[in-house]
Amino acid sequence: MSFRYLPDDPISSIRMPTGQTILLDPASSNRISCLEVLEGVARVYCPCQETEGMTLAFLQAGDLLRTDRLCSEGVCLEALTTFSFKRNSENTDEIGFDAVNEWTLQLLRIRHLGSAEQRLQALLALLVNRLGRRCGNWCDLPFRLTHERIGELIGSTRVTSTRLISRLRSAELLNIPSGEQILRLAPKLVENSPLAA
Repeated sequence: MSFRYLPDDPISSIRMPTGQTILLDPASSNRISCLEVLEGVARVYCPCQETEGMTLAFLQAGDLLRTDRLCSEGVCLEALTTFSFKRNSENTDEIGFDAVNEWTLQLLRIRHLGSAEQRLQALLALLVNRLGRRCGNWCDLPFRLTHERIGELIGSTRVTSTRLISRLRSAELLNIPSGEQILRLAPKLVENSPLAA
């Protein structure tokens, strides 16, 4: 696992290119109350060796990440699109909505669905409803996830994820445009999710 550390020096904002990962070390986070996402989408995950990079949440513009609730190993932010954030000095006791807790709850709900097909459909619908947008005949997700990452999120193997994604592509419910970093989903796939958004 390769990542860089968040600098201790005060910086107005930090910009990360797609694919870069940064570790939020709890040892230095006591001076920071939370991070505010300015633009882009990032995956929040646990760097612990035991959990093998378990995804906790996805963040987008406007979300706050409370750094006072990190595990002893910290958390990592992986930029799925060009991503920027700043340190926010707001009093975290006054922040009502916790994006990480909400995402973790939704991902846990998905993991408890009966079949891998249902879990994949619910995951894709959740991602599009929270991070995507409707564009004509498709719903666009502004980033791609590897089949291995999808397997981790739905509690299956990479092979199972690849097989399920191939089925969706064959049924023309999922389109992966070449040369672009987006996923396109048919609205009926999103609308018929086994879990409400």
